[in-house]
Amino acid sequence: MSKLRLSVAIGDYDRNRPLIDGRVQIDGVDPVFMTLSPEEIFFRAFRHREFDICELSFSSYLVTVDKGAPAYVAIPAFLSRAFRHTSIYVRDDKGIEDPSDLKGKRIGLAEYQLTANVWARALLEDDHGVKPSDVTWVRGGMETPGRPEKIPLKLPPEIRLEQAPEGKSLNELLAAGEIDGFMGPRTLSCFDQGHPQVRRLFRDPTAAAADYYRRSGIFPVMHLLGLRREIAEAQPWLPAALLKAFGQSKAAALKLLADTSATKVTLPFVEEQLAAARVLMGEDYWSYGVAANRSTLETFLDHHHRQGLSSRRLALEEVFHPATLEAHSI
Repeated sequence: MSKLRLSVAIGDYDRNRPLIDGRVQIDGVDPVFMTLSPEEIFFRAFRHREFDICELSFSSYLVTVDKGAPAYVAIPAFLSRAFRHTSIYVRDDKGIEDPSDLKGKRIGLAEYQLTANVWARALLEDDHGVKPSDVTWVRGGMETPGRPEKIPLKLPPEIRLEQAPEGKSLNELLAAGEIDGFMGPRTLSCFDQGHPQVRRLFRDPTAAAADYYRRSGIFPVMHLLGLRREIAEAQPWLPAALLKAFGQSKAAALKLLADTSATKVTLPFVEEQLAAARVLMGEDYWSYGVAANRSTLETFLDHHHRQGLSSRRLALEEVFHPATLEAHSI
């Protein structure tokens, strides 16, 4: 029997490279890999369903599940994870010393529903009492005006979401002090260029994130793996095969990362950082699968609903393909 010829759009991460270069195979699949940016993958997937297998925004995917017509079915291979204490930026001249000072402020964001923004709002609410309704959100393009939401949203009336002034980017607004802060997974150029009045909300975001993890056990999930629904229905063995292959690819990457003979990442202190991550979070600190991540996933589902992005509180069993909810053991 010939293998399935399927397109695979994913990020060029160390945990994916053993698949991309062929060291790890997907059972029964002859893949055509495309390494693209998350923004391009998500736009093309959610607008046009272009890929057979692809990386998906956790939040955007949940919006499609809530609407009842998801083009993809999710597989719990978490290709991107990140603590989002680094994702909130503020003006230093707006009286914002503590996260609670964000109440009543105007905060820019590229898209309300971005996964990074859901997690950032979650930590603000859980740890600092700042609810999404306490802030006025100003939506616009980060560096160029006019970025649209990938998926149309219907938010509850208590969420105040404004559009940025026509012809102005969020970077321009923050640099000029016309908004009080910015939230997002990427930095703005005014911060990168050292604007004297723009800083991160958390002055030591690494320490804040480590404390958050010690208290919550949560390592936020950003991106899932998606398989086009009609393919999953026609090939019921494929979701489990994908979870297996992506897990093997991640394991191969971690083995290389731990090899001290020559650093595999162009960055000093990699070995020390790896050891510190394992002390804080355990050996399998970047785990795939539902069972090992249930608390993190349930927390995200709670906040996704509470932030007005899903009309009801979704259940894990309707989010992930049933064949990936449990794994075999020997």
